[in-house]
Amino acid sequence: MTHRTISLGPHDPLRVIVVGAGSMGRAWLAAVSASPRAELVGIVDLDLDAARSAAAEIGRPNLPIGTRTVPLATTTGAQAVVNVTVPVAHHPVVTEALFAGLPVLGEKPVADTLARALSLVAAAEVTGELYMVSQSRRWNPRLFALREMVAELGTVGTLTTEFFRAPRFGGFREEMPHPLLVDMAIHAFDSARFLLGAEPISAYCQTYNPPWSWYRGDAAATAVFEMEGGAHYTYNGSWCSPGAETSWNGAWRISAEFGTALWDGEDEPVLAADRPPTNPSGAPPSGIDAALRVFVDALRTGVAPMGEVHENVMSLAMVEAAVRSAETGTRVLLDDVLAAAHEAALRDETRPELRTALADWPSMRDALSAS
Repeated sequence: MTHRTISLGPHDPLRVIVVGAGSMGRAWLAAVSASPRAELVGIVDLDLDAARSAAAEIGRPNLPIGTRTVPLATTTGAQAVVNVTVPVAHHPVVTEALFAGLPVLGEKPVADTLARALSLVAAAEVTGELYMVSQSRRWNPRLFALREMVAELGTVGTLTTEFFRAPRFGGFREEMPHPLLVDMAIHAFDSARFLLGAEPISAYCQTYNPPWSWYRGDAAATAVFEMEGGAHYTYNGSWCSPGAETSWNGAWRISAEFGTALWDGEDEPVLAADRPPTNPSGAPPSGIDAALRVFVDALRTGVAPMGEVHENVMSLAMVEAAVRSAETGTRVLLDDVLAAAHEAALRDETRPELRTALADWPSMRDALSAS
């Protein structure tokens, strides 16, 4: 999908407001403040004290703050929004910004439900504005190196992720029905799509909660996805597994026609193949700094970036398919999940122009590949 560009001089930064002054919002405030490509011009949060505290923390106590995105963007001359609100707020915040002519770089997930994610795809199409999701763990140079190894291995049979940690977050995560799948596994699912260059066809998932778990919902899960091209992706993880913890990125294994590639989630990946590797390309940018850089470059050039909303939605679809499979005990087709979400999006959409856009899509997969 093409999006509107913003005319910036070669050294002019993009004027940005950050929406959300929580812990992740403060990480973004630091990233925007440090970037030569962006200029932080304001902070939005429903809690003005939190906004003031965040502004003081980065050494800018007089930075404009507010409780509403578009009015603050108007008064500060902001050209774009970085949305770091809680997932349930993603749909209203992003929709309002896009219709006000403000492109958005947002934290994952694209929305709190797949239906609302489809509404945001339609909003990006109708407004012509860029909505890019910062799936930050995809912006990892070692993940890019692992992807290059996949290209050396021929046809992939199996891709696996093991994820075992024991964080004690407190708060909403410990009350969620599926904390691991809904809050964390999307990072691995998104990375699996990236590594394989393929989309999911089906999901089968079982979840459970060990007797010692401090989570109310199921904190452990095993999910198997059939992917386009025949590869199978298996995710096995737990958020209440003390001792010998994996990286936050998980531990990865790719078994393929000409060998195997391994990555512990931290160090350089290892290739064990029947053919010598080619020379790796240069290291890509990393983390949220990379996402911000690519977002600004996309607004300058009009080139759709990795994480553009059409491209990102299937990662959330994998989460919803895994949850549905766990709750029904059945293998779930991704096309059925997409169809149900599309029906819900059409039913719930209040903007006529978005309802028309949703209704005009030839198919879900065709619509989401229009990036």
